[in-house]
Amino acid sequence: MLSQLGEEAKLLAGGQSLIPLMKLRFANPKHLVDLNFIPGISYIKEDKSALRFGALTRHSDIENSTTAAKIPIIHDCAAGIADVQIRNRGTIGGSLAEADPSGDWAVVLSTLDTSLRCIGRKGERAIPLQKFITDAYTTVLAKDEIVSEVLVKIPPTGSGGAYLAFKRAAPVYPTASAAVQLVMAEGVCKEAAIALGCVGLTTIRPREAEAALSGKAMDEKAIGAAAEAARVAADPQPDMRGSAEYKRTLVAALVKRAIAAAVSRARGERVEVSHLYA
Repeated sequence: MLSQLGEEAKLLAGGQSLIPLMKLRFANPKHLVDLNFIPGISYIKEDKSALRFGALTRHSDIENSTTAAKIPIIHDCAAGIADVQIRNRGTIGGSLAEADPSGDWAVVLSTLDTSLRCIGRKGERAIPLQKFITDAYTTVLAKDEIVSEVLVKIPPTGSGGAYLAFKRAAPVYPTASAAVQLVMAEGVCKEAAIALGCVGLTTIRPREAEAALSGKAMDEKAIGAAAEAARVAADPQPDMRGSAEYKRTLVAALVKRAIAAAVSRARGERVEVSHLYA
């Protein structure tokens, strides 16, 4: 149908990104191709060393899934998206395909080994997440191609992660967000992945912040250095949510908290993480 209808057709999944854009007249598609009647594209499965999410899997399905909770940072993300109504409609595939720079899933999944299975008239292909989103609201999807599955490799033993966002209220996008995923061994960080959201046109991976943790004991000095490097790497724009400097300071605080939660989880401790509200 996408191929037949051409440039003026848009896919409708959960509608939580597209419909608001249409209301604001930022999008005006001539045709909507509704994916909701296609069977078998909403699921959560564990397959060998990975979790597989069907593109139309709702945020609330992931929030309430014991399988998805095997990677705690994924539960953090799903449980913190907007409010119940939006979580009941929004989808993981739609969120990634929309590539909204204020979205949650791209930030969280950037800290994990994630790839997207895409299907079109020319066949199927697997695309690493870091190559999938190229700019704000821009992906490598062809016009007649859709996301069919999101595959996330299960982190190794000794891993822990956490995702935190700062919001003015539950239904709105975050002012800033931070995801941290660590691999720990005997109190030392073996691998670190950090991602920042809402402070750039795409998710930011502050490599110097990650380097500040890798090979280090998780003491105050290392965590402080990582938070400062994340603050410097952030590239926010001032808006009604705050000034650029305010958002940089906020990012540093979120990274600190996320690191602390990730370290505790890597030790096997049960740590509840929830978003922060103004």
